[in-house]
Amino acid sequence: MVTTITDTKAKDLGHAPVRSFTFAGKEKLTLENGLQIGPVTLAYETYGRLNADRSNAVLILHALSGDAHAAGLGADGNRGWWDAMIGPGKAFDTDRYYVICSNVLGGCQGSTGPSSIDPETGRPYGSRFPLISIGDMVKAQTYLIRHLGIEKLLSVAGGSMGGMQVLEWLVAYPDLVRSAIPVSTSLNHSPQQIAFNEVGRQAIMADPNWKNGDYYGGPAPDGGLAIARMVGHITYMSEMSMSQKFGRRFREGWQERKFRPGFEVESYLDHQGNKFVRRFDANSYLHITRAMDDYDATRGQRLGETFRGIGAHVLVIAFESDWLYPAYQTRDIIKACKLAGIDSTYCEIESKYGHDAFLLETEEETQLISHFLERVAGGRPVEAETYDI
Repeated sequence: MVTTITDTKAKDLGHAPVRSFTFAGKEKLTLENGLQIGPVTLAYETYGRLNADRSNAVLILHALSGDAHAAGLGADGNRGWWDAMIGPGKAFDTDRYYVICSNVLGGCQGSTGPSSIDPETGRPYGSRFPLISIGDMVKAQTYLIRHLGIEKLLSVAGGSMGGMQVLEWLVAYPDLVRSAIPVSTSLNHSPQQIAFNEVGRQAIMADPNWKNGDYYGGPAPDGGLAIARMVGHITYMSEMSMSQKFGRRFREGWQERKFRPGFEVESYLDHQGNKFVRRFDANSYLHITRAMDDYDATRGQRLGETFRGIGAHVLVIAFESDWLYPAYQTRDIIKACKLAGIDSTYCEIESKYGHDAFLLETEEETQLISHFLERVAGGRPVEAETYDI
């Protein structure tokens, strides 16, 4: 008899409970670099109901600063980071699909990461935490999926770093996914993308409180992490969205501030940096951005070989104002799909919001994703298309 897993708050999602799954206790998890770690805990949330044959599961994959809380109300009363996309009647319709989201390995919001306790020392890992990869994050997720009794995912979906995880699922575990939705992402990072991340990492490591990663129990490198977040926020927005949101407006009393934030845009970045340090760990930021920079879905192969032999259907979404992950990079993904003969669709959405568009342009994304998932779930072939919205 097959057991049905349910979320009692599925109808309105309500307060989504965070759950934990721990594995790799006796036999540790072997990472891509050959190092081992264990036990490993993943924090995750689920929404909706897993059907009798366990064929309606959708795995949502978060971006750099995201977490398992993708939808509903968290313990702190905040809505999930993709709440507009997950729920009854939404893109990932929880009346039809069982939606899962977990915090990545290396994170700091419930999953094993540098701030977790090292069982060998009884203290936080800190500098002892091994470098992890996008592949390691996805490998850990396969343990969670098996724990939930799911043999094959209906779809994997995510934007930015979440999109990289989507690509890794396609490349490393093609038999475990029926479809994939990479959004605002790339097969690998360009020198410019690496450069932005490196500035953030250097800001953290230059903070005197970093102490080579062993700062737990004392002051954290909040100043460096705040600067890293400020740099990140500049790349998430577009010039148009920044101009419309802030212009060259000054804050009240700016004349007395000298080098303190005077422009509205300066105040915004300062606020975002200070808010970020209250919920994120600097070491996790270092490890996760390093994993993103090192990732290469092509494995050094030609585009035509990247997805060769993969049977999954693919929907690729980009935004025309995204300059952090520009549309030309996303078009390389669809080109690789076409060369490999995959049923695939590419959609480029007009937006003024830059990289943040994948979190904000939910109406257009909902139309595309709901239609795509309906066709995949219904078993009908997905027509290969390319179009703009």
